[in-house]
Amino acid sequence: MPSVHEPSPLAADAVAGVTDPVLRAVIADHWEYMMKWAPTWATTLGDHRYDDVLAPRDAKSIEAANAEGAALLARLVAMEPGALGDVDRVTHELLRERLEAEQALAACKLHEWVVDSYNGSTLGELSYLVESHTVKDPRDAENLIARLRLGRKLVDDTIANLGIGLAAGRVSSAEKVRRVIEQLDAELAKPVDTWAMGSPAWANVETWPAGVRDRLVTELRGVVGSDIAPAIGRLRDFLRDRVMPSARTEKEGLAALPDGEACYRASILFHVGIAMTPQALHELGLAEIARTDRELAELGRRVLGTSDLASTIAKLRDDKALYFGSREELLAAAQRSLDRAKAAIPRFFSVLPKSDCVMRETPDYEAPYSTIAYYRQPHYDGTKPGEYFVNTYKPETRPRFELEALTWHESIPGHHLQIAIAQELGELPAFRKLDGSTAFVEGWALYTERLADEMGLYSADLDRLGKVSYDAWRASRLVVDTGIHALGWTRAEAEAFMTAHTALTPINISNEVDRYIGWPGQALAYKVGQIEILRLRADAETRLGARFDLPSFHAVVLGAGAVTLPVLADRVNAWVETNQ
Repeated sequence: MPSVHEPSPLAADAVAGVTDPVLRAVIADHWEYMMKWAPTWATTLGDHRYDDVLAPRDAKSIEAANAEGAALLARLVAMEPGALGDVDRVTHELLRERLEAEQALAACKLHEWVVDSYNGSTLGELSYLVESHTVKDPRDAENLIARLRLGRKLVDDTIANLGIGLAAGRVSSAEKVRRVIEQLDAELAKPVDTWAMGSPAWANVETWPAGVRDRLVTELRGVVGSDIAPAIGRLRDFLRDRVMPSARTEKEGLAALPDGEACYRASILFHVGIAMTPQALHELGLAEIARTDRELAELGRRVLGTSDLASTIAKLRDDKALYFGSREELLAAAQRSLDRAKAAIPRFFSVLPKSDCVMRETPDYEAPYSTIAYYRQPHYDGTKPGEYFVNTYKPETRPRFELEALTWHESIPGHHLQIAIAQELGELPAFRKLDGSTAFVEGWALYTERLADEMGLYSADLDRLGKVSYDAWRASRLVVDTGIHALGWTRAEAEAFMTAHTALTPINISNEVDRYIGWPGQALAYKVGQIEILRLRADAETRLGARFDLPSFHAVVLGAGAVTLPVLADRVNAWVETNQ
């Protein structure tokens, strides 16, 4: 990685709204720290100083990055937050808590053992690199090719890190490893010129000088064929021959790893933002499941004519008329839902984002192993809109009744509205606009699944049944995630629990449980965040009575970025007191 670069083009954004000079200096250095160690993210933000490099993945560099983070944290801890103004005090608190959580999570040494076909796949990372890298002219394409040449080292460093983990007794589960081997085998079986990373969007651009485009496309595909494909083959062989024989077959959670308990508590702190115990989260999940069990059974009797919870879930899972018949039908339904949400939001939100949200299809190489849908945020420089990815793999396994709740969550008024509005906030430091609390981000998206009913977005009671089913799905995460990582549950026990209490199909349950195993703690944030936002709204409605205004409440909730839940509570309480 280059050691010297010119100042960031986003330097002013990085410290926007920060008035204390000491805090301002720390925020500026933290921004440079993030850009240096996440250069592909920097590219999507419009900072093109690092367009020709990838973040180093070797163990020495990871240690150096952690040490730099610790030094930044020490500077924040040395400050006296009580002497700061209101905005600076919140900024200080948010960054300090973020760095503390990152330092705690570093003890997990995730790079030494995580093997995952969805979150953390080198194949997916390099494929998306080619898609996300902004290419406006030949120079951009040359930078991308230079960056992709480093992909071979990224893969080889990944192999080396996994070898370190093996020697220390840290290894992934056998099923996680099997899925990645299957994914890599499937890609290696294809002609390299059909790989996603060898098919850039600019391959058909006609405005570049004669012969330049074809030369660059040929060069890119040459790198994929001569550098990346052999490296992916080495990774596949290493996983098959070295990792799989030692992989865990029964206890797949953190509890079976060295320092697993400390790692899980660090994961909870990182994603939830509050130091909750696994037992408390498990019990919260069980209480929520008891509620959704009752609601599913009652709606089932009214909408489907079923007699109890089990028959309702069986009907939702097994009645093929409730599922899509084709990829095209699924995509059309998702687009209609997104369009209806776009039309409805002006009545419920006083602030709307400038950035658009578009629907896209989950890439073929990822779809069999990926979750039902996901969202990718807009590029900060406006070169790419927000993207709502829909998984059309085996459309006959994708329920019609869940699609609307899914759309509201992943796009509008869920992730896109919250994340795009945050990016467009004014005088706040950039890290607050572009990063933040998982519990806030996912809690907001889950909150909007209920809000959508108030907005009149659900087409019928069957779709509302899907809303409750999705609520049960998120509640089950509290039970299953803690069960796997703290209570010693097996994958089969987790899948059995979700089968009994949610209407998710077997393929979705299998992929979801696999996700929780590979991404400890992230799934806990949804319900914790949703419950807190609902509590704050109910409290505000009670205290303000007729003075309560829903668009204004939403503006307060979304008006400071993805803050932690305690900071959000302070903001809402201050708003209520001002309006009483």
